[in-house]
Amino acid sequence: LAAIALAVFSLTAQAQSWPQRPVKFILSLGPGSGADITGRMLAERLSKQWGQPVVVENRPGADAVLAINAVIAAKDDHTLLYGPSGSFVGHPYTLDKVPYDRNELVPVARVSNTVVVLAAPATLKAQTLKEVMQMVRAEPGKLNYASVTQVYDIMMAAYLKSAGLDMTRVTYKDAVSAQNDLVEGRIQLYSAAYAIVRGHAQGGRIRLLAVQNRTRAPGVELPTVAEAGFPELQLDGLVGLIAARSSGLGDAARERIAADVTTQLSDPALAERMTATGQIVNPGLPAEFAAAIEEQSRSLAAWSKAIGGKLK
Repeated sequence: LAAIALAVFSLTAQAQSWPQRPVKFILSLGPGSGADITGRMLAERLSKQWGQPVVVENRPGADAVLAINAVIAAKDDHTLLYGPSGSFVGHPYTLDKVPYDRNELVPVARVSNTVVVLAAPATLKAQTLKEVMQMVRAEPGKLNYASVTQVYDIMMAAYLKSAGLDMTRVTYKDAVSAQNDLVEGRIQLYSAAYAIVRGHAQGGRIRLLAVQNRTRAPGVELPTVAEAGFPELQLDGLVGLIAARSSGLGDAARERIAADVTTQLSDPALAERMTATGQIVNPGLPAEFAAAIEEQSRSLAAWSKAIGGKLK
């Protein structure tokens, strides 16, 4: 009993003593993205709560590989990855060789779900997602699609194959080029973060068809893909904090970080500001975040199997 009590005391002390110095959030996305804006808002609040600076560093590029490797290489329990889990969950199915040890990534706290929408050019005759798919069936191989990440590409490819539809995938290095081609009608269906395409939608240059999240997004008057009749195109974009296993961040500290994040996200003022950036507030403890990531992994494995392996 004494040994158990000592262990509990030690874990509690570890959680209470963290952080002991400045904390760094390494973001896998660039400045101005929804995750970047919310990450900075959260960092500002946590720095006040923790009594230590929380520094945000953007490391975009290589589909989050740069940011992931930076966190692992730091070997520091005060350096955390902040961004969408879809990037590293998708790497086994998009990269010929994953350049890091997946077991190094340990979920700490779920923060939000990115609102992801399916959009079409305003000039396209189709008014709904169902009508777009009817056009695809009527004109096999003539319509194009693109996605915000390759995870959504894999999901779309799996759906098209299961439905017997032929649509051409177009890849882009940046969201600006994809948006321009969508507006010009060179691609007919684009899966993108709502925050990225909202301006074009409000300007009447593109038409939003549905959200790909499980639930409707606050402030976005759109049905879910499931409500539109396409549950196969449903995927929640998870955003949260991840630690490197080799950093030595203990379970008690992870629980404490997640609890503090949840406390901050319970403030309606912060939730309102996050909603405005195209994020759905969805805090979760380490076990909840890990379970959600595992569910994503299972879905991706099934989609990849359906298309016969990696995307061509």
